[in-house]
Amino acid sequence: MTVVDTVRTRRPSGPLRLSHLDALESEAVHIFREAAAEFERPVLLFSGGKDSIVMLHLAAKAFWPERVPFGLLHVDTGHNFPEVLEFRDRAVAEAGVRLEVARVQDYIDDGRLRERADGTRNPLQTVPLLDAINAHRFDAVFGGGRRDEEKARAKERVFSLRDEFGQWDPRRQRPELWALYNGRHRPGEHVRVFPLSNFTELDVWQYIEREGIELPSIYFAHQREVFRRGGMWLTAGDWGGPKPEETPEKRSVRYRTVGDMSCTGAVDSTAGTVQEIIAEIAASTLTERGATRADDKLSEAAMEDRKREGYF
Repeated sequence: MTVVDTVRTRRPSGPLRLSHLDALESEAVHIFREAAAEFERPVLLFSGGKDSIVMLHLAAKAFWPERVPFGLLHVDTGHNFPEVLEFRDRAVAEAGVRLEVARVQDYIDDGRLRERADGTRNPLQTVPLLDAINAHRFDAVFGGGRRDEEKARAKERVFSLRDEFGQWDPRRQRPELWALYNGRHRPGEHVRVFPLSNFTELDVWQYIEREGIELPSIYFAHQREVFRRGGMWLTAGDWGGPKPEETPEKRSVRYRTVGDMSCTGAVDSTAGTVQEIIAEIAASTLTERGATRADDKLSEAAMEDRKREGYF
């Protein structure tokens, strides 16, 4: 379903009563419009994952009938899932927006970065991200982070200031009373903006269902050859798995979140529809990152440490 279809089919026929999804959508649209009005060169981080797809859908609503007035940026680790990259390119073409891709592989090839011993490239995204922000002089970067995902993200503001080195200092956060957002920053600094901050994983899926938003097939249950490592089901690939002692097996799985193949785990699932996924998430006691992201398990403060260095 397109943005035009949802706008036309959801005109109220009586007194307007906002559902919780309406309220979240209204807040996100307000954030997009505030940032577009306040900053000169915003960009939206777009990986082809569900949160970035929902962000692009909300941005299209915020500025409809005009096109989205800013481009997209993806930091490609080189270990992304092919299904997600194919969907990313198709979604960008359909939206008619510009996509900039910063590639970790380019930094490894010319010696600016080195491969990690564990094969994961997620921590290596920070330098290409900051270089792309500086090269294109982006002053606002929309991200799909949500407060329910992880404790470091839970305490971050909607407008989150980054210093001239791209680093986050929790002590410099600004109050956001009455949904008033302060985007002031010095030359060289920029602001990360999180329109989905108050969405939960369940909200995201309920919104996807309501809006009829298309997603990569990897989010739905399918048969895949996986192997067990660190308590997670990982997909074999050029990144270095499986090891000789790790035995691949075919299982019915799906992905709750997508990122670098080396640190993103699948979950056992038979949920093949959005409705079935909603029921599955409603019964879950683990957050999506807690259940499926090895990079968040490196230490208790793994996410906060990376955010301080300039990560998403």
